[in-house]
Amino acid sequence: MRLLSLALLGICCLTAYIVEGVGSEVSDKSTCVSLTTQRLPVNRIKTYTIKEGSLKAVIFITKRGLKVCADPQARWVKDVVKSVDRKSNTRNNMIQTKPTGTQQSTNTAVTLTG
Repeated sequence: MRLLSLALLGICCLTAYIVEGVGSEVSDKSTCVSLTTQRLPVNRIKTYTIKEGSLKAVIFITKRGLKVCADPQARWVKDVVKSVDRKSNTRNNMIQTKPTGTQQSTNTAVTLTG
């Protein structure tokens, strides 16, 4: 009886270790098989991709790396996509700087010694 219990416990632990997620989480090479209806917090979304196929979906990628499929027609999904886009554009604008008209790039190499 003890051996059977240990074997069953081992199988459960192995299964829990192998299975990373259930439901609407999607791997890199898979397509979505279900869509979540639960609203995701915007502050936990890192980015998203849009998948076309038999099941159209927005795949949100969380800061923890989880991939969650959502219905692209849902109002909350559209709001989150806009919010992520705004956040991304703000970040890009702060990083990119444009040279003024008086600055010109040169092809001269400079070596610093010191």
